[in-house]
Amino acid sequence: MKFSIAALAAIAPMVSAHYFFDSLVIDGKESTEYVRSNTRPEKYNPTKWINTRDDMTPDMPDFRCNKGAFTFAGQTSTAEVKAGSKVAMKLGVAATMKHPGPALVYMSKAPTTAKEYEGDGEWFKIYQESVCDKNKDFTKEAWCTWDKDRIEFTIPPNLPDGEYLIRPEHIGVHGAAGGEAEFYYGCAQVKIVGGGNGTPGPTVKFPGAYKKDDPSFNFSIWNGYKEYPMPGPEVWTGESGSGSTSKVATSNSSAAATTSTKQAEDTDAFTRCARSCFQYL
Repeated sequence: MKFSIAALAAIAPMVSAHYFFDSLVIDGKESTEYVRSNTRPEKYNPTKWINTRDDMTPDMPDFRCNKGAFTFAGQTSTAEVKAGSKVAMKLGVAATMKHPGPALVYMSKAPTTAKEYEGDGEWFKIYQESVCDKNKDFTKEAWCTWDKDRIEFTIPPNLPDGEYLIRPEHIGVHGAAGGEAEFYYGCAQVKIVGGGNGTPGPTVKFPGAYKKDDPSFNFSIWNGYKEYPMPGPEVWTGESGSGSTSKVATSNSSAAATTSTKQAEDTDAFTRCARSCFQYL
């Protein structure tokens, strides 16, 4: 893989484009009272497997809602949301997603109330988006999330009533060729009403849903467009045990095979040429 000066220059604005989710948007109204805070000194820091800050990695229980988030659960209000309604999770401090990468939304039902739930149960995915236009710059605008300030999604109409955690997630893959995928995520507390009798699935647990060596987190954007293997389970469409994808141009096992040979070349070159750009993330 050949690195140009332009490619390295493109990394520079990415290293400072960190952010966090702090608002739940219902019927166009934004509120921070339903989103758990966290104890990270700099709340916008991403979680990574290597070159981490705050000793926080995706293998830790706090990867469910972010570091120390459960300590804020009792102070966080629970929003009433009608099943089938369109909602959004919005970034704080007027930030936008200036990293290339996919967005995903998970939900997990609380055994009792959301305020008392650590998120240690089963999680299912209700939304994801990846590449929207492969003809655009694969390091920027090709991704559906690029420069957006929120992830918009629909609560499945057939979701059973009850209290849940909603976990939005954006994964920055600009450093993934060197094993430094960045995870931006959090949790909102909601009470679903007017739902149905669906059985969400397939389900996963956090931590455990993602592995350090998954193709999704060892992926290069630096040599042009290629299929991106979405992480986690399929999207639950609202029917018992069903799953599908949403706004994803690439999400299959063949993508991993297609990119695996290229990864070896990309990783070595990326590490040699661009490691210094990420050492302070």
